[in-house]
Amino acid sequence: MPPESTPRAYLGSLFGVVFDLDGTLVSSDHDFLRMRREVVRIAEKHGVMPGHLTVQEPIPKIMDAALSELALSGVPEGERFRFEGEVNDTIDVIELEALPKTRAREGAIPLLEALADKGYRLGVLTRSSERFCRAALDRTRLRRFFPSLRTRSSPGPAKPSPDALLHLLKDMGVPMDRAMFVGDHPLDAECATRARVRFIGILPDGGGGPELGDQLRAAGAMVVVPDLPALGREIGVAVPTAPAR
Repeated sequence: MPPESTPRAYLGSLFGVVFDLDGTLVSSDHDFLRMRREVVRIAEKHGVMPGHLTVQEPIPKIMDAALSELALSGVPEGERFRFEGEVNDTIDVIELEALPKTRAREGAIPLLEALADKGYRLGVLTRSSERFCRAALDRTRLRRFFPSLRTRSSPGPAKPSPDALLHLLKDMGVPMDRAMFVGDHPLDAECATRARVRFIGILPDGGGGPELGDQLRAAGAMVVVPDLPALGREIGVAVPTAPAR
């Protein structure tokens, strides 16, 4: 095992680490394009004008735009709740289809073991459903590290609302100035930045394209790492890497 590295000075007070799930701790090959198409279809079914929404935006942005248009169009609140419920039910089904292929990213277990051994409090903040999140963590043998979870199914605001992260940190007993959030999407960085929590970006398996690192930094990442072993080095814990084949 390589020697432990020294954590960056800005992480000296670190006490709790929150992880995004898909793309950060696990890879699950979600069909996000299909999800976005379904959200647009359901939104138009409930009254959004065709052509007003684009599948190029992430789902939270599509939902915000759809709900805003429905409200401005005078669609009753109950109908808007039904729209959100139908979207969540549909996405739940698509998420669970990806579960059999869900796998832990290389280095996930050694990293989490090292963090737990050092006494860090760990949590997961995800826009996945509670059912998928727990099943994915069980499948990848990561569940034991996370007594605290917050998902799309949790009561109250969901990521990227900063309140979602702050609620989770409260559950973890971690002050926001002693916390760090790790994620692979600019919306994760937006969530952390708005909550005034330190953020480290991680590139998903395959790298995500050269522009993703720039997007993460622009959204507030202090640093962007390529994988979980590199994250360990950044925060001062040693994570063995798999031998070259």
